[in-house]
Amino acid sequence: MTVRFVGAGPGAADLITVRGLRAIAMSPVCLYAGSLVPEDLLGQCPPGAHKVDTARMTLDEIVAELVAAHEAGHDVARLCSGDPAVFSAVAEQSRRLDEAGVPWEIVPGVPAFAAAAAALRTELTVPGVGQSVVLTRDAANATPMPEGESLDVWAAAGGTLVLHLAVQRCAEVVGKLLAHRPPHEPVAVVARASRPDEVVLRGTLADIAERVEAAGIRRTAVIVVGPVVGLEQGCESHLYSASRER
Repeated sequence: MTVRFVGAGPGAADLITVRGLRAIAMSPVCLYAGSLVPEDLLGQCPPGAHKVDTARMTLDEIVAELVAAHEAGHDVARLCSGDPAVFSAVAEQSRRLDEAGVPWEIVPGVPAFAAAAAALRTELTVPGVGQSVVLTRDAANATPMPEGESLDVWAAAGGTLVLHLAVQRCAEVVGKLLAHRPPHEPVAVVARASRPDEVVLRGTLADIAERVEAAGIRRTAVIVVGPVVGLEQGCESHLYSASRER
């Protein structure tokens, strides 16, 4: 039997791949984070499926559920919010499964930063404006960042920054960014991207923290920083240029 780490998308139940839906529908056991996975998606589980909310479980408890399901001969859909490739804790879970001899695979999903870009109606890599995207997070109350991956490093490097798990400390994060970027740098905060209660805030480094505080946004949000945010101008790419040899 197989454990499938399924990208459950950013929140909207229909932002999931066909392969992901099939994995859920064929798995008699489903593990999910109750605060992040929509109820409509859980409705795709087969009748009588064993559903486990992992929101308050430890790694050991989660892995024990996965191993027990495997030993009972059941496929498992382990739902990950967004895409398993980003901030999903798949690496630590899969290591434990390897040690236990449990087969596993990954089913990609729609990441939160993609849903946020869609909400902003923007491309994160605009020719002549920004061609690099850094996905990172705030280190407070979380696993320490590796050496050389501080927010100061990424802010100074330029490009578009997408910050996860940082909105609770928006003012502190903005303070670090202002050491390297101008106060008029465009910023957007997208909370609960793709959900019916989605909230989009636009501003600059000078005022975004106040906007976030006024809106009461404390979780389930990404911060997008850079000139591409809300951009209406930019050069055209070489890809579709009439001067390009085809």
